[in-house]
Amino acid sequence: MADLTPPPPSTAGLRILLSKDRPPASSSSSAPATAAAAVSSHTDRDRIIGVFRDALSRTESPEAFALQAVQEAIKPQKQTVLVLEENQSLENALRALLQELASSAVQSGKRIMQYGNSLDNGESNCPITRLLDIVLYLCERGHVEGGMVFQLLEDLTEMSTIKDCKDVFGYIESKQDVLGKQELFGRGKLVMLRTCNQLLRRLSKANDVVFCGRIIMFLAHFFPLSERSALNIKGVFNTSNETKYEKDATDGISVDFNFYNTLWSLQEHFSNPALTAANLTKWQNFASNLTVVLSTFEAQPLSEDDGKLNNLDQEEDAAFNIKYLTSSKLMGLELKDPSFRRHILVQCLILFDFLKAPGKTDKEGPTGSMKEEIDSCEERVKKLLEIIPPKGKEFLQSIEHILEREKNWVWWKRDGCLAFEKQPFEKKSGQAGVKKRKPRWRLGNKELAQLWKWAEQNPNALTDSERICMPSVTEYWKPLAEDMDPSAGIEDEYHHKNNRVYCWKGLRFSARQDLEGFSRFCDYGIEGVVPQELLPPEVRSKFYSKPSDKAKRPKREDAKGTSAQPKEQQVASATPETDGGGSGAEPEEGAVPMDSDNAAIDEGRKQSPEEVSGPESGQCEAEADGEDNMKNEASKDGPSKETA
Repeated sequence: MADLTPPPPSTAGLRILLSKDRPPASSSSSAPATAAAAVSSHTDRDRIIGVFRDALSRTESPEAFALQAVQEAIKPQKQTVLVLEENQSLENALRALLQELASSAVQSGKRIMQYGNSLDNGESNCPITRLLDIVLYLCERGHVEGGMVFQLLEDLTEMSTIKDCKDVFGYIESKQDVLGKQELFGRGKLVMLRTCNQLLRRLSKANDVVFCGRIIMFLAHFFPLSERSALNIKGVFNTSNETKYEKDATDGISVDFNFYNTLWSLQEHFSNPALTAANLTKWQNFASNLTVVLSTFEAQPLSEDDGKLNNLDQEEDAAFNIKYLTSSKLMGLELKDPSFRRHILVQCLILFDFLKAPGKTDKEGPTGSMKEEIDSCEERVKKLLEIIPPKGKEFLQSIEHILEREKNWVWWKRDGCLAFEKQPFEKKSGQAGVKKRKPRWRLGNKELAQLWKWAEQNPNALTDSERICMPSVTEYWKPLAEDMDPSAGIEDEYHHKNNRVYCWKGLRFSARQDLEGFSRFCDYGIEGVVPQELLPPEVRSKFYSKPSDKAKRPKREDAKGTSAQPKEQQVASATPETDGGGSGAEPEEGAVPMDSDNAAIDEGRKQSPEEVSGPESGQCEAEADGEDNMKNEASKDGPSKETA
């Protein structure tokens, strides 16, 4: 086994300065105490490093000695779990030990993950791998903080070259199942995401394509499907990936230069389909250029020999292409290449699939003429893919299957990226065959009993001024309005309308504060009571339609006005007039004079055109003859009554 003794300090070795190693700044009065604390800190760190260096030389599995090494190095307050300060001291010491081991590997000229291996028997005794295994075991069992192993992996990638990072990442891939456990994932997912992103920034997109793919695939498996950090929620396109091609014709071109410009101009639309769909002029330009390209492909079909010459059945690594060359001199050869044609035609299908993707509203889709053009072009593209050798039908079926699955992702992102995982229902363990009695509550149900008990324990609860708090109708119906929004994607079984207590309270509030909304309950149910300002436009039109002509028509005023006075009142009011003028006699001295002003007012009210309409007045005139006899009898009886 190689010597693990660290070499003397040298400027050639790698060094990571830890913030905990720096002595804190202090005043001159506390300088002796600070120096003593710094010496104690360095002494403890060196002691921890020494204990773990001895543990690395042991050949047993980490289960046999890992916890014993931690207890010997830290001497924790608890036997199996470290507190915060103890975790920090252990992490700083292990990071310093990892730095020393990496520096030793660099000075020895060996790769980091192969340092210390024995070449004779082929056994793997790398101290760095051994150290990571020990820390991973401690984190998995909960003896130390779960994010410690992620921090060591981040430090190791930062101090390694690209070649060494491939070996380090291979170790990460081999421990993916352990690192993905819930107790470790929650503490270290952000550190792992930062480590992978830093690696992707360091790698070349042209020379390290496979390594970049390994990192992206690891992140896809490590994080759950519903992780929003890996999703393009806004649908932003990578417009920086620009395809440059020749604008002016050059000599020695085997094809038409206009066709060359037409073909490569399609890439501008493929890189940003949203801009093409929003601008009608750009769509027409794209449709005309695509028609020219499809017609050329149809006029020059490929034979089976062309597919064999291009060796499309070879391994994926050899046939993998990042981007095609855009030189005009290569146009003739590229047209005879089946993979090049498939490259262009598959891009067309992806663009069509994006344009036909369902939006949040029906208006976001393509128009009638545009939809017809998309369908016709898509049919032509599929026919061309089917006849391109080799295995054209199988290739088309695979592409259609991929695009069909892509629609599920489009719907999922449109509905707000709902979580796929659902917690299982816990079955309560009980004795089989034994019926449980329903609990008997003091006030009829559980809620009232708890409320009464709570009021007994808090005598001031009923007199508290802040206890009475009635919410507004708008504030109360907000949860139900969010459930009614289709973009929220809330399932019907979780809607608030299924909660009877919630609906009952809301109806009481609406009856007091919003009587108009309360009246819509009979026609639309509980959803019709929700105020219209809380609803989205597509839902609002369902419950708040435009008023009909019948509702707009004003109420017809009653032409008759007030009802006609009864005949008895007319007779009674006519009697003073007959007394005053019919007899012609003057009142006696002892008699009280009649109030002539009141009589005149009453007579004016009877004959007012505002209160008595034409038909009513005519009716009174017709009845006048019939009432003369009654008036004469009343005038005869008048003097006798006054005398009496």
